[in-house]
Amino acid sequence: MKKNFPFHMVTFSPWPIILSFSLLNTLISTAIWIYSLNYIFFMYNLINSSLITMLWFRDIIRESTFQGLHTNYIINFLKFSMILFIISELMFFISFFWTFFHSSISPNIEVDMTWPPKDIKFFNPFEIPLLNSFILVTSGFTVTLSHYFLIKNYFNLSKFYLMLTIFLGFYFTILQSIEYLNSFFCFNDSIYGSIFFMATGFHGLHVLIGSIFLFVSLYRMMKIQFSNMHNINFELAIWYWHFVDVIWLFLYTFIYMLI
Repeated sequence: MKKNFPFHMVTFSPWPIILSFSLLNTLISTAIWIYSLNYIFFMYNLINSSLITMLWFRDIIRESTFQGLHTNYIINFLKFSMILFIISELMFFISFFWTFFHSSISPNIEVDMTWPPKDIKFFNPFEIPLLNSFILVTSGFTVTLSHYFLIKNYFNLSKFYLMLTIFLGFYFTILQSIEYLNSFFCFNDSIYGSIFFMATGFHGLHVLIGSIFLFVSLYRMMKIQFSNMHNINFELAIWYWHFVDVIWLFLYTFIYMLI
């Protein structure tokens, strides 16, 4: 089909509507898990949604890499969409910080008007949290190096630093899990426990998603699907990873240090 414009006319795809119904089923199965303690339907729908997402992304990669349908205009639109997505994620975490500041500056009568609440033995900020901070800051440095070497056509160095970044991301997740297992309070222990596990838990989920994002970029790099000119997948993954870094620095400063 001939065209005289730089935009991509998206072909018909079954994945959006199928994924919508799958996410709806995932939400319903989450409620079933909470109220009946049966997580089988949740796991099934989660796996199903993940597979549908992989198929959808596979088609997008085919359109961009093998069919050449992603022009510079499309790439700029993708970057703008990623900026909007990161802003929406920022607002999501701001809600947690807002709740934390409101509860800590003006604690209510339910927690005896003290902050932190009584009998809350919180974490030492100079142990695992400080190590996690060092890991994430280092991973931000290594992923930037990986992108730099990709632009300079040093593909082996780029792959090495990207693998190092992915390792640091999963190492962070393991340390966060160890911290949770050794916690002296739980999600139900006052407003502090709820805020702590909601904020750090969702951040840990974002780290895991970012690690998967970078792993996909590494796989495509090994398949020689990136060049120094065309690497939008990798670039957006780096944006997301730096966002995760910055959010953690705020979490560490306010929730761990200023307790």
